[in-house]
Amino acid sequence: MKTFIKVQLDSEGATFSDVAEVLEDIGFRPIQGEYDFSYEWDKHASVKDSLWFADRIQTALKGMGVWFRIETVDG
Repeated sequence: MKTFIKVQLDSEGATFSDVAEVLEDIGFRPIQGEYDFSYEWDKHASVKDSLWFADRIQTALKGMGVWFRIETVDG
């Protein structure tokens, strides 16, 4: 399973490099394409796991002026 995230920055918020550092600290890796980062699960993620991870992402990015969209898929 993989979780993908696309971030949208506010010009009054954190820099992209600061956002990238936070996301990499929780296990995301930068990618090219439709999404900006991906996270590879070491197991099959349940809906409960995905919700927990979404909460973790939101907490990590809190106060940085970032909007984000995530998608978790098999693969």
